[in-house]
Amino acid sequence: MGTFGFIIHPIDVSDVARKYPIARHLPGRLVETLISHMPPLKVSQITGVKSQYGEAEGWFVSVPLVPRLMLSLPEKRVLGKIIDACNKAADLGAKVVGLGAFTSVVGDAGVTIRRNVDVAVTTGNSYTVATAIEATEKAARLMEINMDEANVLVLGASGAIGRAVSLIMADEGRHLTLCARDMGRLERVAETIVSETGMVPRLTRDVSAAVREADVVVCVSSAIDAIIEPDDLRPGALVCDVSRPRNVSVEVKKKRNDVLIIEGGVVKVPGDVDFHFNFGFPPKTSYACMAETMLLALEENYSDWSLGREMPVGKVKAIAELAKKHGFEVAGFRSFEKPVTDEEIERIKENAKRRLKGRT
Repeated sequence: MGTFGFIIHPIDVSDVARKYPIARHLPGRLVETLISHMPPLKVSQITGVKSQYGEAEGWFVSVPLVPRLMLSLPEKRVLGKIIDACNKAADLGAKVVGLGAFTSVVGDAGVTIRRNVDVAVTTGNSYTVATAIEATEKAARLMEINMDEANVLVLGASGAIGRAVSLIMADEGRHLTLCARDMGRLERVAETIVSETGMVPRLTRDVSAAVREADVVVCVSSAIDAIIEPDDLRPGALVCDVSRPRNVSVEVKKKRNDVLIIEGGVVKVPGDVDFHFNFGFPPKTSYACMAETMLLALEENYSDWSLGREMPVGKVKAIAELAKKHGFEVAGFRSFEKPVTDEEIERIKENAKRRLKGRT
């Protein structure tokens, strides 16, 4: 049987309050500071991951840091916390460890962490890319958006996931706009796209302006706060938000019934899996980054599959094939932790048509 660990962390104080109810009655910044002094914590054991080709079990281990602290505390301290969590997973029996959410963003995307632990490490980014693209293209068909003609925006295109999404979509002939804070890194991504695909993407740092012109947006930015607000999106737009915390403000859901927001990277897990922990998903589903770690355990392939900021496209395609082999697949669409029905998508399309007609 294959074994794995997966490193998680609280997104905000509400996550802490689920385990420690007293946190609801304390100032948020105080809670964040208090938990930051805690050691890594085993959250639960994961059982029942099974395909016709193998079985696996694993453990969730938590790093007690919220994203704000991960980006503001000294990097050495944060990496030390993550390394301690990986070593705890190894002590529990894990032979490959996946880095979840911001633990895969801090520093050099897992490279330094791997040098300091005795087990394989992956960010899970390869399968995250594969599922994000698959979900986006499936949703575009339902929204009657022609991807060959659409203006496609990648937010956070200079990061590991954004770079790979951009390369694959450019190779498919998409009309791309790439957006990131670091123009130097963004230009290097664009140079790679031009040399490998011949496509020339547009580059910008202006998030709001880029979103207003986009038909399809793939969000993979590591921003702590929401960067897409209700007035930014055009009627009928599709947004696949892969980021955690979300790049899309919850106000969009409340105020815009003419756009489709879906969560990227949500997959069905084969077998009678039980995470023994509620992270907001329906039973037997997980984030794609978690699924990549499970896949490596099922294969008993204890390698550093996705590390660093330059992810080979070949690994994205290879992990997607392994997912098919073991029965992992993209789950139904979800938006702000709720399922999206076909009827809701039809209403969104009608609302978009009415809004566009009202502008003429």
